[in-house]
Amino acid sequence: MENKSITVSRTSVTVLRMLVSLIFIVASLNHMLNVDKTIAKMDQSRFGSLGHLLGPPEISIMVSGVVMFVFGIAFFAGFKPRLSAIVLICVLVPITISVQVGQMATIGPLFKNIAILGGLLFFVLNPKSLKN
Repeated sequence: MENKSITVSRTSVTVLRMLVSLIFIVASLNHMLNVDKTIAKMDQSRFGSLGHLLGPPEISIMVSGVVMFVFGIAFFAGFKPRLSAIVLICVLVPITISVQVGQMATIGPLFKNIAILGGLLFFVLNPKSLKN
């Protein structure tokens, strides 16, 4: 299979990175400021019990909030975007599995998270697009 490259505008890559990062910044604030509401949402989902595997869900939710905030800001700013994308994927996947998978009521948010995953994977799989 031939490795073909495509050309995209640097501005489009920057806009993609900044827009994808915003969901993590907003979600992080929700995790840190509305812990009980976030736990309730998780507990109502089909696989919400997974959120209790690492210990008290309050701690997991606060930690995920801090991680999403720190790496969401870093991703927005373009600081270590590949690393930031990898860390954000590591937070996004368990949240998606424990909250959105397995229920029709969250089919829209499930596919929103899949789209966000696609945006993050762009930055993981195209490290050359991150160079100035």
